[in-house]
Amino acid sequence: MIPYISFEEGERNINWLGLTDALAAGHDLPRAEISDSFLYRGNDTLLQRQAWIDGLGIAVKSATVFPGNPAQDVPMVNGAVTLFDDQIGTLSALIDFHLVTKWKTAGDSLLAARRLARPDSRNILIVGAGTQGRNLRDAYGVAFPEARFTVWNRTQANAEKMASEIEGLSVATDLETAVGEADIITCATMSTEPTLRGDWLQPGQHVDLIGAYRPDMREADDTALQRARVFVDSYATTLDHIGELKIPLSEGALTHEDVLADYYDLSRFTRQSEDEITLFKNGGGAHLDLMTSRYILDQWQAAR
Repeated sequence: MIPYISFEEGERNINWLGLTDALAAGHDLPRAEISDSFLYRGNDTLLQRQAWIDGLGIAVKSATVFPGNPAQDVPMVNGAVTLFDDQIGTLSALIDFHLVTKWKTAGDSLLAARRLARPDSRNILIVGAGTQGRNLRDAYGVAFPEARFTVWNRTQANAEKMASEIEGLSVATDLETAVGEADIITCATMSTEPTLRGDWLQPGQHVDLIGAYRPDMREADDTALQRARVFVDSYATTLDHIGELKIPLSEGALTHEDVLADYYDLSRFTRQSEDEITLFKNGGGAHLDLMTSRYILDQWQAAR
């Protein structure tokens, strides 16, 4: 029987540090073959992502992103993930879509932060009080257990609601001030206009950009990119697809050479000084869904 791994069952067997180690190991394998397609209807998106990594397997992920859903008490993101055997192509598992998405997205950013952020980071600012913001609190809390967390959201009531659900989480009322006080800024918004200003950044900070996934979306302005050493998870899924980099590249505010490395050159993910600003663009990608799904399945099988 083909296993179905539910959200609750899958989470019992996995942890954030283990996942980031699995993501790092996945990038030691041959470069993934990936294919992405997007369909749009106004603000709604259908995203189809698939990946094949020789030695790991095949994953297919279909996702719908409907920003208006939360107002109807329906999840914004829905979809399905299937995992196939690498050698004979048979179906290996069905895995809860939200389980894979949660762990892949936050784990992707955490891998970069473990290498680029200062290990002594004590103040972490979360920009965006949605589901992903809550996941980021969990993930970063494991890697930086001594850190204090603050959340800022355009609608303050949503930030206050998130803080009421998470012990010790503070609410910022002024974004510029909160950015200036942070060691790590992690952004997970649906913004099409930059929310994070480069003039606000301070020496030694690490910036993690997650929310933008469409060609018209950005979370940080040109100055932020120009002041930082810039890294991405995958050249293939970020440079020509996501507005965060696509727009400044097309306008000459950034060059391809300014994007220093992706995860297939993980040894370059290092901090050169205490004062430099590092910036990571989390673009996701089906290869990361595949690595995460394989980790979930391996841990599930080991626990049985």
